[in-house]
Amino acid sequence: MKRTIAGLALTGLVAYGATIAYLTHYDHKGAPRLPTGSATWHDPKALAAFNAFQETRCDYCHTRNADLPFYFKLPLANQIMKRDLVTGQRHFRFEPILAAFKSGKPPSVEQLSRIEEVISQNRMPPAAYLLMHPHAYMTERARADVLAWIADQRRRYYATPGVAPQFAGEVIQPIPESLPVDWTKAELGRQLFFDRRLSGDGKLNCASCHGLDKGGVDNLVTATGISGQKGPINVPSVYNAVFNVAQFWNGRAVDLAAQAAGPVTNPVEMGSHDWQGVASLIAAVPEYHTAFESLYGPNSVNEKTVTNAIAEYEKTLITPDSPFDLYLKGDNNAITAQEKRGYERFKAIGCAGCHSGVAVGGDAYEVMGLEGPYFDDRKLGLTDVDSGREGFTHALEDHQKFKVPNLRNVALTAPYFHDGSAATLDQAVRQMARYQTPYPTLSQHDVDDIVAFLKTLTGKYQGVPLQQVVAEPPLKAPDAQ
Repeated sequence: MKRTIAGLALTGLVAYGATIAYLTHYDHKGAPRLPTGSATWHDPKALAAFNAFQETRCDYCHTRNADLPFYFKLPLANQIMKRDLVTGQRHFRFEPILAAFKSGKPPSVEQLSRIEEVISQNRMPPAAYLLMHPHAYMTERARADVLAWIADQRRRYYATPGVAPQFAGEVIQPIPESLPVDWTKAELGRQLFFDRRLSGDGKLNCASCHGLDKGGVDNLVTATGISGQKGPINVPSVYNAVFNVAQFWNGRAVDLAAQAAGPVTNPVEMGSHDWQGVASLIAAVPEYHTAFESLYGPNSVNEKTVTNAIAEYEKTLITPDSPFDLYLKGDNNAITAQEKRGYERFKAIGCAGCHSGVAVGGDAYEVMGLEGPYFDDRKLGLTDVDSGREGFTHALEDHQKFKVPNLRNVALTAPYFHDGSAATLDQAVRQMARYQTPYPTLSQHDVDDIVAFLKTLTGKYQGVPLQQVVAEPPLKAPDAQ
């Protein structure tokens, strides 16, 4: 009996070893390759990172149409692996990373941040995968190579002028002091932003929902529009919106001008009948007529020029010089020890995987409830807006996926999330940890530290602390500041 058992064990080990040898050969043979002319060949840091990814075969679970090993086709294994593929592609798509390596160009800020999160937490590859692909274990050297590449990409392509050298490769960068702006158009846009003639009843303007004295929002659960109608979704901040990848929670507006166009004729928001009527009202104002003719030419008042001017104004609504920005620029005393701890915890639990870059978010889309059943636990019926980006793209992969909100000035913009369901920063931090990160339970100490860090992101608008900005601030061009 002992010999039989030993023989079976030996046979099993030989079969397992043969399978591992075959899979190792298969993995290496089918791994992604760099084209001959790729600049990555001449970039040691990028090449080392590519080699690490090539060895782990991230593309198996994080790309579509990968040539998978034979056991993916076996009946029982196929069901298990299919679930892993769906989960892997829901969390992260690796095709843009491979394309970046092949072209020699940088991945996006958010893509770098997502990779950094997973590598720092040592979450990939998963244990079940390593059982059949032990060669794919990412060594400390390989992880260090990937993190060094990420920091190098940030320093070379995304560091903000003025950032201290030690923070040039950091996941968050200070807001630039200014952006290129046509200040004459911006002044026209400022007047339009506050002009109630853009609404159907002459009582609302852009600032009705985007109060510059309220962190760029209205501090309501959902917006209040014409005739007191309640909108279906929470108002995003207009401050720093210029840094967003797109506008609105579902990203349906490609830029600031497209965003400005939507609410004006929305029957639940500003309620104007059509843009032709709005343009006629604006053109009838002598000061506007003169300004538009000077800037855009004769008979130029229309949806395109009005929204262009408003967008130019909104480009000025950036809020640099927060305490955290000053810290990133080298002032070690700009934030406290607790706030520094909060930043480290913010990164360690994975918040910075999505909330990265200049605006601390706004540059990508993510599933609401990535790591937990947010909508089940919310105990409220689903609404049309809960479908997220899917409602705009009609793509199943965008189901309940939303643009990641930027966290600049977040201490002033309660309530939080697309549904306004989190009343306080404390609650928002707890829920984000529960539903978006692998760390569902935070201590009160961690929550307090992270909230303290988030409060350091409140900046200044044209030199005035945001807490002191009035409802309708004048516009100051650079030479007037």
